[in-house]
Amino acid sequence: MSAASNKRISILISGRGSNMEAFLAAQQQRSLSGSVVRVISNRPSAAGLQTAKTHGIPTAIVDHTQFDSRESFDAALANVVAKDQPDAVVLAGFMRILTPIFINRFAGKLLNIHPSLLPKYPGLNTHKRAIENGDSEGGATVHYVTNELDGGPPILQARVPIRQNDTDVTLAARILEYEHKIFPEAVNWHLEGRLYQHAEGAVLDGKKLSTTGAQWSSAECV
Repeated sequence: MSAASNKRISILISGRGSNMEAFLAAQQQRSLSGSVVRVISNRPSAAGLQTAKTHGIPTAIVDHTQFDSRESFDAALANVVAKDQPDAVVLAGFMRILTPIFINRFAGKLLNIHPSLLPKYPGLNTHKRAIENGDSEGGATVHYVTNELDGGPPILQARVPIRQNDTDVTLAARILEYEHKIFPEAVNWHLEGRLYQHAEGAVLDGKKLSTTGAQWSSAECV
C-alpha cells in the first residue's frame, strides 16, 4: 500500500462497519491510497456512523424506510454519493441489494467484499453452506459490483482453511480478519490505477484476472 493521495473514497454501511474501520485505520496509518470523504448509511442507528464521526469523517443518512421503492431510494442515495465525486465507492457491510439506477451510475468504481470464494456461494449464509458441503476452505472475495448479485468480476481472494470443529460463527470470525486486509489492498490497486473493470473481467497490471481473482498469500491464512 502507498501513502494517501487526492483520490476520494465514499463508504456505504448498514451496521457496525468493521470493514469501514479497516479503511479508517489504513488511512490513519497512511497506508491508504486515498481519503475517506464520507460514510453513508441507510440506517440511522448504524453504530459505524459514530465511529466515523469519532475519526473526523463526515457522515450522511439516507433512510431506506422513507422511500416507497428500491429505485427511488437508490436514486436519492446516488445523488448523495455523487456530491463527493468519489473515485471509489466501497460497500462495507451495506445490506441492501442495489438496483441498476445506482450501480450503473458508479460502474467501474463500485467495490464490495463477499464472505465466500466467489463464484461459489453468492447470497447469504455462505459459511454455513461451505461447512455443510464439506469444503476444505472458505474465504472472502473483493469484487467489482455489477447488476448480477455477487456476480461482478472477482479481484482478490483470501482462502481460509475450515477446521474440523468450525461452526459458521467461528469460521466467519476468522475470515473477517482477512477481509480487513484484502479489502483496502484491492481498493488501493483501483485508486492507484493498477486495477480496473473491463467488460470481460477485472484487469490488474495489464493482465486479466482469473474468474476467482488474485489470491492473497495462503501462508497468511491459518
